[in-house]
Amino acid sequence: MATPQRRQRMQKSALAMPDSSPSPRPSWQQTLRIYLEPASLRMLALGFAAGLPLLLVLGTLSFRLREAGMDRSTIGYLSWVGLAYGFKWLWAPLVDRLPLPLLTRLLGRRRSWLLLAQAVVVAGLAGMALADPRQALGPIVACALAVALGSATQDIALDAFRIESADARMQGALAAAYQTGYRLAMIWAGAGVLWIAARAQGAAGYDNGAWCTAYLVMAASMAVGMLTVLLSPEPAPLAPAPAQNLAAWLRGAVVEPFADFWRRYRWQAGLILALIAVYRISDVVMGIMANPFYVDLGFSKDEVAAVTKVYGVAMTLLGAFVGGALALRLGVMRVLMLGAVLSAGSNLLFAWLAGHGHDLRALVAVVSADNLAGGIASSAFVAYLSGLTNVRYSATQYALFSSIMLLLPKFVAGFSGRYVDAFGYAHFFTATALLGLPVLLLVWLAARFSRPE
Repeated sequence: MATPQRRQRMQKSALAMPDSSPSPRPSWQQTLRIYLEPASLRMLALGFAAGLPLLLVLGTLSFRLREAGMDRSTIGYLSWVGLAYGFKWLWAPLVDRLPLPLLTRLLGRRRSWLLLAQAVVVAGLAGMALADPRQALGPIVACALAVALGSATQDIALDAFRIESADARMQGALAAAYQTGYRLAMIWAGAGVLWIAARAQGAAGYDNGAWCTAYLVMAASMAVGMLTVLLSPEPAPLAPAPAQNLAAWLRGAVVEPFADFWRRYRWQAGLILALIAVYRISDVVMGIMANPFYVDLGFSKDEVAAVTKVYGVAMTLLGAFVGGALALRLGVMRVLMLGAVLSAGSNLLFAWLAGHGHDLRALVAVVSADNLAGGIASSAFVAYLSGLTNVRYSATQYALFSSIMLLLPKFVAGFSGRYVDAFGYAHFFTATALLGLPVLLLVWLAARFSRPE
């Protein structure tokens, strides 16, 4: 008779290997109906709460600070608050295993951490609203850091909540619903906050009162996620073994999640981690130079905002739904390969646009293809990462995977401006497409060899 651990490994291996199960494929009607199930709708709302803070401490904040007269170097240094997302694995074991006084007893382990993290985000956004960067930069930086830390903690708890809320077959659809909510929030935190600030502005130039109104509206928008947490059922993960002392607790919370991954995958663990580290490298490296590229081609702010911030995000949502549906019908590994091909290939369209010049219809076509490809790739990749985790350590393991996913691409992307200066945009975009070639090999190897022992 199979042990619980053996049954769990069998379930998790379904997403990490080529699909060989003879089970019949669902109809398209059954496939699409999964997006209306309560679990998918909950992930839509929680994805909105997860996506809202990111731009408010990065892109939108840089716009506000520049309008307030901050120099570009200072704004660049302040973008380091986003490193909280890359190092969230450091405190993921606490989120995974540590109960919160009173809250955990009332809400459960996952929902208590989600609510606490969301409260920190709300408080930080309110602080950013009330601070005036022209008078002192310290308060707004401290509040931005609080938002980033709260948002990263929310991501940890939310990834665990999603993984534990449904079986492996549902993870592709949940990932698509999550990304839909996430992208809608990015529209609201990108275009929406600028729209609110512009209409609240009473005088020419920088108006801190207008930004205060906009950021308070963003803080209030987190109510979507907080209400969803309060109204959602707590998932029922496997209960961790009780620790007898601090050393035993640290072993269970910190050491075991990483040791478990290496025990289950053995030598294949290195292959899997290599794939995670480079899967999104084409998109991330290219994305750093996208906005300067639009400016240098002569596109106006209105054109860039309409095409990339609204229309482009809509295409990403479509790609996420397509990716989730295809993952259910074809299997995650096949869609993972498709996403890698499309993501690298769409960068070649930017190389073509570099020689084509200012053409709004061409920009729409290129951004459409790029965002559609990115949505498909992201949906499959999130589902793949979810399938690698053990539900006993889902928060810690998923936080490690998502951190590894960002660190190398962001490091390489730091040299993108120097590369463009030396070789030009067309060569740069072609080079980012070539960065995707090793990804194709790693996906093929992972599909062929990555089987838990």
